Amino acid sequence: MKRLREQLLLVVAATGCITGCASIGAPRPPVLELPKAPTDLHAARKGDRVTLTWSIPTHTTDQQSVRYLGKTVVCRSLAAAMKQCENPVGDAAPPADLAAARKSTSKKLNASFVDTLPAAIEREHPNGFATYAVEVLNRAGRGAGISNQVHMALVPTLPPFGGFNARTTSQGVLVSWECGATAGAERSQTKYVFRIYRRESGKTGENRIAQVDSTRCAAGSAGDQQSFLDQSLEWENTYFYRGTVVSVVEAASKAVEVEGDDTPEVKIFAHDIFPPAVPTGLQAVFSGPSQQMFVDLIWTPVTDADLEGYNVYRHEDGAATTKLNAEPVKTPAFRDAQVVGGKRYFYSVSAVDVRGNESARSEEASERVP
Repeated sequence: MKRLREQLLLVVAATGCITGCASIGAPRPPVLELPKAPTDLHAARKGDRVTLTWSIPTHTTDQQSVRYLGKTVVCRSLAAAMKQCENPVGDAAPPADLAAARKSTSKKLNASFVDTLPAAIEREHPNGFATYAVEVLNRAGRGAGISNQVHMALVPTLPPFGGFNARTTSQGVLVSWECGATAGAERSQTKYVFRIYRRESGKTGENRIAQVDSTRCAAGSAGDQQSFLDQSLEWENTYFYRGTVVSVVEAASKAVEVEGDDTPEVKIFAHDIFPPAVPTGLQAVFSGPSQQMFVDLIWTPVTDADLEGYNVYRHEDGAATTKLNAEPVKTPAFRDAQVVGGKRYFYSVSAVDVRGNESARSEEASERVP
């Protein structure tokens, strides 16, 4: 009986453990909150400065929302590819308040870093490339690996040409600059072009209006000049011009271009005070069928693009000159029907543009009315 009671107690104890004791499974890994590595790293170079931009990660490697971030390490290598960030060149701090920054915009949050290329690297690897990547760390200083990798040409750039200037002429705005020997330019295999940008006052954005081959200018003598005539502008507007020397080198069977630093910006008001060309070839011929008498005038057309028309002038011998037309004459011909027999008339014509600038008068032509 006693033995039977002990067996029943063992059965009850075993049943209670099955229903009440917690089962022990495999241990779960700790949550590391490693930010996903960026995949949209982009690089742009101006002079010796390389600007890197990327999107700040929003999720961790285990698909959770990123709550906290550490710094982002910036990596640069002369190798074609990196497996990890071995020689950081700097780091970027995370937003002070990540949650608030995300609430303030519906777009991706971007981060950036500017790396200044050492001159020695450019000199030693003028046809080479630098490889860049970034690694975003958590607050414990751990990351999930480097981002996508981007490459930037190491071709040396030149300082901007001196004497950059712009002035109005009758044909447009003449942009000019001074050449001058630049150290290494005469021995380099690099080609150089001078790129000119223009923006209009009161408008956003700018236009690239010219690229002038300046390889010889970069290795030329001080005092030599180059210029470009901008004829694509609209008169009576204010413009700002700037220029930059662009280094062009052949790498990997293609041309790689890198802009240097900019010249100071030049402001100019394109005020047209320039008259059209003076008309030439004026002829005066009397005609008088029946009772009507008149003098026909013809001359060589003026070809200025902004020509509005012509003014016709007449005077008699020893008398004052008067203008015969009330509005500009649109064609290079005119009939003077206000003539009297027995008199000699002297004629001249001028050209007028759309802004009212008038040329000098042509050489006179005379005709006698019988």
